[in-house]
Amino acid sequence: MQITVSGKQVDLSDALRTRVAQQLDTIASKYFDQALEAHVTFGRARSFFTCDINVHAARGLTLRGEGEAADANSAFDDAAEHIAKRLRRYRRRVNEHARDATPRDRPLAGRQYILRQEEETETVPETDGTVQTGAYATVIAEQPAEIAQLSVSDAVMRMDLADQQVLMFRNSTTGELNVVYRRGDGHIGWIDPTGSG
Repeated sequence: MQITVSGKQVDLSDALRTRVAQQLDTIASKYFDQALEAHVTFGRARSFFTCDINVHAARGLTLRGEGEAADANSAFDDAAEHIAKRLRRYRRRVNEHARDATPRDRPLAGRQYILRQEEETETVPETDGTVQTGAYATVIAEQPAEIAQLSVSDAVMRMDLADQQVLMFRNSTTGELNVVYRRGDGHIGWIDPTGSG
């Protein structure tokens, strides 16, 4: 597995880099025949260290863990424990996914955009004569995204493993685009335009 360890305004020791590589290899080998790559980023926020781990484990399967602590080693341990906890929860399905060498359906290609809200508000005349005021967003990043064909439970699993708030997928039962998202009350929401389910 290719592991990239970097720091944002933090100097990293060789001992920390070695420890990160060994521990991620151990976690990955426990759950995957061959994980592809991992990016570990350390940072500093006020009086504590942060660690962000992104593991591309298999085609279409990304895991994310975050941690923060008084020192970089503890921040990494916290983030690695988040990933290990998610993997333990979904062990059987993750192993099946990683070993599934022949994908049944190719995922749809899409684009993911990151928008920044503008500070200023503009007044724009609408065609019906009303005037709308509000902030508009600017595209600050763009990257390719895959829209996989999944069951609802698999979509929730992937959203949880990647520590995302929302995931769009093609429902394997209906063939329609669906969305699962994490609600403010901690429950999972599911948007199905067909209304069946």
